[in-house]
Amino acid sequence: MAQIDEAGRFADWARPSVLAMTRLARRLAPGGEVEDVVQDSLVRGWLKWSQYDPDRGSATVWLLAITADQARSARRSQVRSLQVVDNRADVPDVATADAAPDLDLDRAIGQLAERQQLVVQLHYFLGLTVAETAAVMGCSAGTVKSTLFDARARLRRLLGDDDGH
Repeated sequence: MAQIDEAGRFADWARPSVLAMTRLARRLAPGGEVEDVVQDSLVRGWLKWSQYDPDRGSATVWLLAITADQARSARRSQVRSLQVVDNRADVPDVATADAAPDLDLDRAIGQLAERQQLVVQLHYFLGLTVAETAAVMGCSAGTVKSTLFDARARLRRLLGDDDGH
């Protein structure tokens, strides 16, 4: 009975963070694994709940750090399981100059280093502050700012806006 009460308290504690966790998983996890990543993150959060320290950040920040880690693991797992078959010579390239701008941005973000991708997703797409982003990533605010600067510079180059505006 005590474990059921504890599970209920965890569910109540984690519930406000699930939407942000899902948004992050959508941005970072491979295709159809969003729900699995969120579920695995909640399980991991439940198992490590005793390690949560509110002095180091909010529940959402802590759960987003777990979600980012689970999404990274899912991507690595998917890459290991892929078998590359290159018989696409006669398949037309679907990327055209008329591609939607958000598709171009998503493609460009995908070309960033993993750390840059994460900082962009957290700060710009989830709207976390620099301090919250730093807490999720386990680094300093200065590192987040520097990584954001580098990511923006690379995105400008990738998207064809080299003049720095």
